[in-house]
Amino acid sequence: MMSIRIINAPHSEVLQMLQRRMPPHGRAYVRDHSIGAVGLVQSNITDLFFFSDVAMKAADVFTVEIYGTCPQHVTSLAVVGELSAVRTAMDAIEALQTSF
Repeated sequence: MMSIRIINAPHSEVLQMLQRRMPPHGRAYVRDHSIGAVGLVQSNITDLFFFSDVAMKAADVFTVEIYGTCPQHVTSLAVVGELSAVRTAMDAIEALQTSF
């Protein structure tokens, strides 16, 4: 199971909601950078580590795990950055969806 969404020009309250579910280094990144888009991927933890690597190799994005879902089996990854970079990273992840 994999679910993918992109939030373009996220509202400040949405970013605050996400920050509450991020580790400290993720909160600091979002606080200190302009975020044009947020890509969200929900899958199992093994896939998310792989998708994080794919996203960062495909584009200039920052990735961070989002806490709050079932951490043993299904969790979420946020891919943040400029809109074009997030779209490129998410396209690279989606291209892998056929192999899962």
